[in-house]
Amino acid sequence: MHTRPRPLAAALLTLAFAASRHPAAQTPAPAPTTGVLTTLTVKADAQRADIMKVMPNEVRDTVKLYLDGKIAQWFARADGRGVVFILNCATVADAKAITDTLPLSKASLATFEYVALTPLTPRPSPAQHPDRRHAVRAAVRAQFVGPMQPGRDR
Repeated sequence: MHTRPRPLAAALLTLAFAASRHPAAQTPAPAPTTGVLTTLTVKADAQRADIMKVMPNEVRDTVKLYLDGKIAQWFARADGRGVVFILNCATVADAKAITDTLPLSKASLATFEYVALTPLTPRPSPAQHPDRRHAVRAAVRAQFVGPMQPGRDR
């Protein structure tokens, strides 16, 4: 009994052989987390007297975190509902561990939101772009437009 070749099986076998000879391009490693943006929002139902009770300790503990280098930057929210920190942390879990020590958090008077921060990629090296403005333009183009073409990078 004669069997006829199966085109689908032959195509799959050819594809599998070709794939084994040309390994897939590796996905680049994600950029490392260099900080965590942390938004503290005072709860809407928090009583003013309860907030004022913990504020001296909140301020003291926040200043200590800043002096210890755990808070890189801090900002007041324009809406008056809390503050924003950029924490020197490698993970959101590390940032949460820090904010869990604050008096407003311990008293359940505030909520927190966390966003891991990474550098823009690709990061141009100073050797490639000695002019800082040129480096910024190159980074923005690479991030949002695509790679520069020779003679078109000005």
